[in-house]
Amino acid sequence: MSSESNPIAALVWTFGLMSLFAVGGANSAIPEMHRAAVDVHHWLTDKQFADVFAISQLSPGPNVLIVTLIGYSVAGVAGALAATVAMCGPTALLAYYVSRFIDRSRDARWPAIIQAALVPLSIGLMAASGLIVAQTSDQSWIAVLITIVAAALAFATRINPLWMLLAGGLLGFAGVI
Repeated sequence: MSSESNPIAALVWTFGLMSLFAVGGANSAIPEMHRAAVDVHHWLTDKQFADVFAISQLSPGPNVLIVTLIGYSVAGVAGALAATVAMCGPTALLAYYVSRFIDRSRDARWPAIIQAALVPLSIGLMAASGLIVAQTSDQSWIAVLITIVAAALAFATRINPLWMLLAGGLLGFAGVI
């Protein structure tokens, strides 16, 4: 039985493999999640993906909630559980063994070099995530303008992003975007 005919197997394979490349958490894998969920498997449309992303960011808890919501969209509660365990399990095991290895190499220089090298990689992946979400949700010039203003405010001020999300939600509710 192929993974395409078994949605649970497809979720486990997709997110299990993706978990090993999600440097810096689930948000760094948003571009790949979008590609897999929308372009490859056709589990979601662009709009559905943007909605799932927004819900996962507004909800309390870890950012990996997006995986749970994608899994739920594909195969209900079983899909949500399978996708979440697949995204968290391999990474948790890898992190455990790597941390034990690094702890034994505490006096060496290479762990600090690797950790310093991962910072710009994580920032780049998060920027790519923001770009993917903006491209899937900004369907008008006013939406693009609001996204640019929100990004500038987030960069230049210490305004809590939830205020900007609330403002965007109110603008959407009012029909502006």
